[in-house]
Amino acid sequence: MTKFQKLSETEMEVMQIIWESDHPVTSGELLDIFARSKGKEWKGQTIATFLARLVEKGVLNSAKQGRANTYTPRISPEEYRCLEAQSVLDMMYEGSVKNFLAALYDGKKVTRDELAELKQWLKGR
Repeated sequence: MTKFQKLSETEMEVMQIIWESDHPVTSGELLDIFARSKGKEWKGQTIATFLARLVEKGVLNSAKQGRANTYTPRISPEEYRCLEAQSVLDMMYEGSVKNFLAALYDGKKVTRDELAELKQWLKGR
């Protein structure tokens, strides 16, 4: 992945299904899963567009298998979360964890118990 690009809500839904799969998936399989479990009746072109975007963003690999393409994750959910967190830190808080935590603390979003827990966690690092 060269430059991080945040996933849309729907792209994230697609990736969640692919991450949970234990094998490479096809667009047909994804269409079935979305229809059955999420009640979304997408056309083939719709899922193809999302898959192409995910390949372009560097989070998904595509391979030709017979007449169909199969898709496998290029990064894990944990790797994606780390990249997204770093992107937020860089964009909103000048890359500073301290600035991020200060914004939460000053905004009364962190309780004293959470602050104590965080201090304990940091000591263990």
